[in-house]
Amino acid sequence: MNSAIPKLKVEWLEGERVLHLHLDAPPGNVLDTTLIESLDQALKTHASSESLVAVILEGTGKHFSFGASVEEHTKEKVGVMLPAFHRLIRRVASLGVPTISVVRGQCLGGGLELAAVTSWIIASPEAKFGQPEIQLGVFAPVGSLVLPWRIGAGRALDWCVSGRSLTAEEALAAGLVREVAADPLAQARALITRDLLPRSPSSLRFAERAARLGLAELLERQLPTLERIYLEELMATPDANEGLAAFLEKRPPQYRAGQRSGHAR
Repeated sequence: MNSAIPKLKVEWLEGERVLHLHLDAPPGNVLDTTLIESLDQALKTHASSESLVAVILEGTGKHFSFGASVEEHTKEKVGVMLPAFHRLIRRVASLGVPTISVVRGQCLGGGLELAAVTSWIIASPEAKFGQPEIQLGVFAPVGSLVLPWRIGAGRALDWCVSGRSLTAEEALAAGLVREVAADPLAQARALITRDLLPRSPSSLRFAERAARLGLAELLERQLPTLERIYLEELMATPDANEGLAAFLEKRPPQYRAGQRSGHAR
């Protein structure tokens, strides 16, 4: 059974025991509010199925996701987009169903944050991972919490503060990626066949919830604080607004550190 909602294709595999969600907004599968809400609604609607053993996230086309919409990061729009994205992240973290991100091409910013909160990432050899928010004068709230949990504080600090990109092999060596494969979807399905389909769906949910308890609590407790800092403090600085504007206008940023432009609404 297949169905479509805005910017998302919903597909069932293995006799409706595997939910396959395609981020369907190529070429970059940008996580704007529409796609974020479509993902959140699809998980809310379908992930409670008692027979479900896995959810696959995959980008349509050559890339997983370029990240969250830069246009919706502006002061006028970010107050809607960011809380919606954080609701999606908390839903994935507390889903209680094993999740797999199938990553080809670019997996950046919010795309990396989404992939990092899933149970496993399986990547193609040419995949690239990065938290480049600092290059736009902002920071990654979810990455700041999820990456230390996933790969250790030192590596997470390096990635978030430098904004550099990593190859699939570097991400594999860091522990972010589980496997690198020429056909990452086939590898994901092989993992499901071998390690998930033979298991009890209800017991898998207990195991998944138990392994993620610390992360789910971390996101519930600390993500609202980082969201407030982002919306009320970061977006009150001229440099954050200048970095975003420069990216959208395709020019080098002209930062004015130490000045404030008033509080974001």
